Amino acid sequence: MTTKKHIPKLNFSTDWSYAPAPEGTDHIQLNQSYDLFIGGKFVKPESGKYFPTLNPANGQKIADIAEGSSGDVDRAVKSARQAYEKYWKKMKPADRGKYIYRLARMIQERAREFAVIESLDGGKPIRESRDIDIPLVAAHFFYYAGWADKLEYAFPNRKPQSLGVAGQIIPWNFPLLMAAWKLAPALATGNTVVLKPAETTPLTALKLAELIQEADLPPGVVNIVTGAGETGAALVKHPDIDKIAFTGSTEVGKLIQTATAGSGKKVTLELGGKAANIIFEDATIDQAVEGIINGIYFNQGHVCCAGSRLFVQESVENLVIQKLKDRMETLIVGDPLDKNTDIGAINSAEQLAKIESYIELGKKEGAEFYQSNMPIPNGGGNWCRPTLFTKTAQSHQIVQEEIFGPVLAVQSFRTIDEVVEKANNTPYGLSAGVWTDKGSKIFHLTNRMRAGVIWANTYNKFDPTAPFGGYKESGFGREGGLHGLAPYLKF
Repeated sequence: MTTKKHIPKLNFSTDWSYAPAPEGTDHIQLNQSYDLFIGGKFVKPESGKYFPTLNPANGQKIADIAEGSSGDVDRAVKSARQAYEKYWKKMKPADRGKYIYRLARMIQERAREFAVIESLDGGKPIRESRDIDIPLVAAHFFYYAGWADKLEYAFPNRKPQSLGVAGQIIPWNFPLLMAAWKLAPALATGNTVVLKPAETTPLTALKLAELIQEADLPPGVVNIVTGAGETGAALVKHPDIDKIAFTGSTEVGKLIQTATAGSGKKVTLELGGKAANIIFEDATIDQAVEGIINGIYFNQGHVCCAGSRLFVQESVENLVIQKLKDRMETLIVGDPLDKNTDIGAINSAEQLAKIESYIELGKKEGAEFYQSNMPIPNGGGNWCRPTLFTKTAQSHQIVQEEIFGPVLAVQSFRTIDEVVEKANNTPYGLSAGVWTDKGSKIFHLTNRMRAGVIWANTYNKFDPTAPFGGYKESGFGREGGLHGLAPYLKF
């Protein structure tokens, strides 16, 4: 006679939490203040003015940053022009590639330091900075180093030539990665650069300037001028700039188009987005839900291609929404340097106020509101729990306008024609996602959706060999891949 063993009943209701796992900061080196990087040296701003860059997780000042004026921009452009004519234009393409390759190697060697500084200054979780951003930065420099001496193969029978001096303006959501997207192809094609980082996240660009010094690039090939909107405007309007590359808001992109009209400057703009993620009833639901979470919450929604609109086929709507809510309850909002953190700090108090205003607007518009119950840190910092709006309509502002925060708006659909019409019903056209197990359905939708990048059964996957860019008010031109070389060349 056998006896049954007693199996204790597990208690799943017990409260639990991860022990803190903070990334150390002892290995990073930061100055108390940073000057402008012009002509291979750090130089004082003409005005003598500096502004603080703050840690968004606690509001404390990290460093003082030089405020560049139009005179400083002029100095930087002249330095870049001199370096172009004296060094970079005349250098063998293979030698230019060696410099770019050297930078890639140095970024790899100091990847941990760059990742920590990125999270300190920008508020994004260290897992994202460490595992995604910085590896992609190095990968872009490696990739374009290989193209430096192969431009005639990239553009056969077209005799590609460099433009001259490129002015580049980058946003705060991917500070070093956006710099790499622009710097690497510009240098590989033989141009020199004046780079203007976002005023709230300048530190990794300035640390990159230190590497540029160590790599012994000819002085003036890369110049970095920090400041706010006035500094960027001075760069756009400078008469000796041959090319403007901008990533940022649609509103500023329109101003740049107006300012450069008739100037002869080449322009590429990567602007806002309101991406649609579409889940069909035949999709692998758990995989799709995780992709939605990754597309809007893990990056705090601070990606122009964030999947902030979700369309779910009616037959699986309730299931998907319940799984989304369950998964949202497991997301940890907290210290960006803690390896357990899923959602870090919002980059600035101004951005947090904008997000909160849209959340209130969504409630007033009549959408059904849900926010996770996970605690947020006390004692300062800019924090926002992951937020979900259901029962939304196409007319709602939270559906039509870019929020740039961890806010997801959900609608249902029945047919392919219906969801395509809804997905395209936006002034933006940067990216989208499709979740289904039918390859034919994927190809059918991608041919009808007006978005520059469409992911299938995944989301937010980037590779230096793949072009990225949008349609409509999401801008024009492409960065990445072979396509990313052409905006920096004349034929």
